[in-house]
Amino acid sequence: MNENLFASFITPVILGLPLVTLIVLFPSLLFPTSNRLVSNRFVTLQQWMLQLVSKQMMSIHNSKGQTWALMLMSLILFIGSTNLLGLLPHSFTPTTQLSMNLGMAIPLWAGAVITGFRNKTKASLAHFLPQGTPTPLVPMLVIIGTISLLIQPVALAVRLTGYITAGHLLNRRIGGATLALMSSCTT
Repeated sequence: MNENLFASFITPVILGLPLVTLIVLFPSLLFPTSNRLVSNRFVTLQQWMLQLVSKQMMSIHNSKGQTWALMLMSLILFIGSTNLLGLLPHSFTPTTQLSMNLGMAIPLWAGAVITGFRNKTKASLAHFLPQGTPTPLVPMLVIIGTISLLIQPVALAVRLTGYITAGHLLNRRIGGATLALMSSCTT
């Protein structure tokens, strides 16, 4: 087994054209919509699963928090289906690319921060400065709090990329070892 360990994380290209767009759009084929009065079993199962997950996820939120349900459910479906694509042999998982994860993390982070500052300004600003802070430390703590707030989406994207890459590498190593063991047992 003399292949590069990270070869599965290289962006696939055919005739010099990247296939990322096709790969990212592929999960939409897995979730068809039915315009019939009576749906088939697959669509019915999907609708039931979506309703179950959204009910579990949104039952703890108030009406303002439930406005995020559609975006969160579509994000969960997208990440889950693209990660399942990575389990197919010789396929590419877009979420192993840091740019893809940053593209998902920054808009979500910006939306959450802007919504927090717009709806609860005082509570959002209170996170920058702990209660009872000595006056000479106030400017330094505000700068540190601002930097930590701005670094959050990058940290989220790097963590997600690292976890997904580690999982795929582990699956690849276990699969290679299993194949080597099975071939040695048959001889």
